[in-house]
Amino acid sequence: MKTLSVGIGCRLHSPAEQIEAAVRAALGAHSFDEIRIVASLDTKAREAGLLEFCARHALPLTFFSLEQIAAMPVAAPSAAARGHLGVDGVCEPCALLGAVADAGAGLGESVISHAPRATLLVRKTVHEGVTVAIASATARAKDEHPDNDTQQQDLP
Repeated sequence: MKTLSVGIGCRLHSPAEQIEAAVRAALGAHSFDEIRIVASLDTKAREAGLLEFCARHALPLTFFSLEQIAAMPVAAPSAAARGHLGVDGVCEPCALLGAVADAGAGLGESVISHAPRATLLVRKTVHEGVTVAIASATARAKDEHPDNDTQQQDLP
């Protein structure tokens, strides 16, 4: 069943292979078949490696604005994201936003205020300059990964 939302942050010109390696590393026991949506910052809409990665695996890709991302809580803020973009993180907020948008909340401001619960299953992981986080609107981290060092973060 496809239930996972994968949030991705990457450097400019990150190749598809590098993005794929980072996603595979973050997935752990999960499979590509469980990915329902990939989400990133809207300035990545023309990032060739990200587009190629999603096309290669027939994964839908959605983007969120800095304003939407900034409205999301981040448990461990990133100094790099704050310095470059003015937000506390990219991949974790995008994973959560993608999960709730995909669950039917839509892509407007109601994603945050009227969304079903979303759970961060895999906190930010970094692999060769690509950050990946994984969320779901239907699963709970403690139920799926009782022995994993994942941290749950719920959206209201």
